[in-house]
Amino acid sequence: MNSGPPTVTLPLDALALRAAALMNTDRRYILGITGPPGSGKSTLANALTQALGPHSALVEMDGFHLANCELERLGRRHRKGAPDTFDADGYAALLHRLRTSDREIYVPTFDRSLDESIGSAVAIGPETTLIITEGNYLLLPEGQWPVARQAVDEVWYLEVPAGTRIGRLVRRHRGFGSSPDVAERWARAVDQPNADAIEAVRSRADLIVRLTTQ
Repeated sequence: MNSGPPTVTLPLDALALRAAALMNTDRRYILGITGPPGSGKSTLANALTQALGPHSALVEMDGFHLANCELERLGRRHRKGAPDTFDADGYAALLHRLRTSDREIYVPTFDRSLDESIGSAVAIGPETTLIITEGNYLLLPEGQWPVARQAVDEVWYLEVPAGTRIGRLVRRHRGFGSSPDVAERWARAVDQPNADAIEAVRSRADLIVRLTTQ
């Protein structure tokens, strides 16, 4: 009987050692970090990249947010962050290109202060042996998300208590100018349905990660 992916409870330095071991291959390796909104994916991915040094690089799924003007045209701006508010095709294509290319490739990032993606913002050179990509929907079974998953060698699912996640999301939205009521409403009405969809496929991950303090 399948008991699901293994779970580890580790501090950051131990996770960095685990990630560093993935660099000891004869080809470029792609590690995915997923989890619900507010789970700390970006923080963990950035910390791992910093710890691992110049032969690692970060690719953000958030860099593939559709532009706000396009979301307005599609009538989706009010639920930005849902699976169909990303360019999943572009994200999948980039991951497959990164997996095999030996040339410098430019990747986008997401500027939270602008609430917009910035194209060709970061260069990833051929010396990069480990790419860490973080994104909510790496494990979704529909659309182009499985194509993106095919390019990723393994996926870690970052798990935190729901109360912690929602508190982080409310603080994040308030930090970018939302009132307390608007921040709370967005976290529960927009972010939480996305979290439910992500949590429903956590069993598709290779590893469940619970991050502890040192």
